[in-house]
Parts: sequence; structure tokens; C-alpha cells
Amino acid sequence: MLIRLDKYLADMQVGTRSEVKELIRKKRVTVNDNIVTKPELKINTDHDSVSVDGESVGYHEYEYFMLNKPAGVVSATDDNTCTTVIDLIKTKNRKDLFPVGRLDKDTEGLLIITNDGAMAHDLLSPKKHVDKTYYAKVKGKISDMEVKQFADGLFIDDELTALPAILKVLSYNSDKDYSEIHVTIHEGKFHQVKRMFTAIGSEVLFLKRITFGALSFDESLKTGEYRTLTKEEISLLQQNQIKR
Repeated sequence: MLIRLDKYLADMQVGTRSEVKELIRKKRVTVNDNIVTKPELKINTDHDSVSVDGESVGYHEYEYFMLNKPAGVVSATDDNTCTTVIDLIKTKNRKDLFPVGRLDKDTEGLLIITNDGAMAHDLLSPKKHVDKTYYAKVKGKISDMEVKQFADGLFIDDELTALPAILKVLSYNSDKDYSEIHVTIHEGKFHQVKRMFTAIGSEVLFLKRITFGALSFDESLKTGEYRTLTKEEISLLQQNQIKR
């Protein structure tokens, strides 16, 4: 990809466009070991080597992270009162990152952070029906009839319905009267999982997302930790962009 030198450096957060232009004019920037003084110089991001004050500055058009979102953190890029998921990403090269979709403030687990707008749009498109699986603890004992209700689709209020979903009961704790379940949904309505269980007379006590499309949660990530997605994982997400 060809890109202006000043944009290249600004994208990589070396400084603002005006600041990096000043660095270039002061002959502090080299391209392929040659000092350059023109901010408009076109850089081939695949082949050219750019350095500032002798330190290499690689170009990353897109970044992809898997975050184990903690409860209490909001799925937003900016918030005046709460910590955001972007605040947790400390090693980012890009300043234009955003969460792919959202998890409720009290929901934990797998959240993708990227700046790839096209991928995010496709993953979130209602037309693509990308699967999302959650682990949950829910109040009461879930019956076979309620599993079937999920499979058939639910009215979650007077106006909205939820598409058929896969509900799998893992266990029931009779002492504390709660069930552990996995539920897979194909859409992303507001508070959807919670509203689906409310519709059958239950209540979500704990909720954690464990898959997004073909991408599975990395169980080695502690709450609040994140890592860069591998090339294989990015490829899995790109496969999910294909319409069913």
C-alpha cells in the first residue's frame, strides 16, 4: 500500500500531522536509511523501512486484539465516567481502535478490538447471522420445554422476537438453585440473552461470552488481559464474513 510519509507516521502515533511534518523538516526521519525532508513522500508500507531518530517505525494498517472483558468496564471507545475496553489496550499502535459490538457492563469474556471497519460491519450484520456463544449461570432449573422454546424462537417483549437459539444445560445446582448453561445466538439485540431468560421466567446471574463466530475464547487470558489475534484467528473471522 502507498501512503504519504506524514500520514504513515501520524497513523503510528509518532505525533500529529503537524508534529511529524516538523520531525521530517528537521531531518529526523529516514526512509530506507536515507534522510527525507518531504512529508508528502509516498511510502510503500510493504517494502520501505521508516525510522525516526534511528528507531524503526513499522506500519500496521489493521490491528486485532482478543480481550477478556471484565465486569464494570464499558464497551465503548470513550466515556467520561467509566473505564472503557479501549483503555485496557496498552500496546496499541493505532488510535482508531473500537470494540466489535458490545458486551453489557456486567458481562465478561470475549470481545474483539480492532480498527478494521469492514470486518466489524460484516461480523455484526444481521444478514450474516454470526454465531455467538455464552456461558451463563441462570436462576432455577432449566427444563427440556424451555430448551425447546429457545430452539423455536422467543417473544422477548411485546414487539421483539429472538431468532431460534441453541440452549444447552450443563448442570443444575440444587443447593443454590441455579443452572449452568451454554447458549448460542445468531443476532445481537440489546440485552438479548438476559431478556430471553426473563421471557421464560428465569434470570441471568452471570454471563460470559466464549465464542464469536469461529473464534473461541482463549482461556489463558485472565480477566482484563488481552493479546493480538494470530493470523489463523484473523482468517477464521474473515471466513465468518461470508454470508450463509
